[in-house]
Amino acid sequence: MGIGVLCALLAGAMWGMVFIAPRALPAFSPWELTLGRYLAYGAIAAIAAAPILPRIARKITRADCLALIKQSCSGNLVYYVLLAFGVQLAGVAPTSLIIGILPVTVTVLGRRDHGAVPLSRLIWPLLVVAAGIVCINVDLFAHQGTATTVNVRPTWQRIVGIACAAGALCSWTWYAVENARYLQHNPHFSSNEWSALYGISTGALSTVLSIMGLLVIGTRWADSGGRVWGTFWAVNAAVALGASLIGNNLWNIASRRLPLTLSGQMIVFETLFALTYGFVYDGRWPRPLEITSIALLIAGVGWSVRLHANDKSA
Repeated sequence: MGIGVLCALLAGAMWGMVFIAPRALPAFSPWELTLGRYLAYGAIAAIAAAPILPRIARKITRADCLALIKQSCSGNLVYYVLLAFGVQLAGVAPTSLIIGILPVTVTVLGRRDHGAVPLSRLIWPLLVVAAGIVCINVDLFAHQGTATTVNVRPTWQRIVGIACAAGALCSWTWYAVENARYLQHNPHFSSNEWSALYGISTGALSTVLSIMGLLVIGTRWADSGGRVWGTFWAVNAAVALGASLIGNNLWNIASRRLPLTLSGQMIVFETLFALTYGFVYDGRWPRPLEITSIALLIAGVGWSVRLHANDKSA
């Protein structure tokens, strides 16, 4: 279990990079950022998997292909696009408040899986994690309220944005639960092999969507007015290698070793590292409420790990 927790922590460190990429590429739309990231992911995964591809091809089944397509859409493409549109239409604060419930939703859905600690024993750690998530968003509301009052969004836009954020929450919750269960019930692929297949399938879907986009909007997509495409591909390649290929592989290892009631809460490491990278990017120290939220998240997850460890030893 210790290896699983360590892999989940390292996956969170990799996934935290994702929140910096849009800030480094403000001239590009959410669709372009999503397709660029996953096209790079598919290419890197295909290159990395080239030596083992013949062996993987002999083992893959129709059920595996269907699972890969569903998980690629839910955990990557649909989730990232809905999240981006949620931020654009409703704002960062309400979107992050809704997405931040992920550790709780995944834990609740995994309460009946093998090795799960009863939910009644996890109530207090979950409440501590939830309090940390609330603190993050209270701070975000407090410090963005004055900046956004000049540009108030219409009510219909905020409603649609909140619906998109809720859809992103549902999409990644389903992916996290489905991926963990599939890996535990199908041991014929290693975590590294499944991560490679996951990347290739995501890249293939992104290629199809990119071609469709070019056919619909033509060369306007490639209009480089004020946009540096070299930087775009460099950033997306870095995110694809770190967050997607390495991060997903680490998460697959964690998903195999941890019950869902614990791995679900490990998602808070993504939030913690995203906050840390954001502080470094902005060149500032965390505010008091942000420090409080970080302490609560670490305490809640640590408490949950201890409960699972005690349950295993019993």
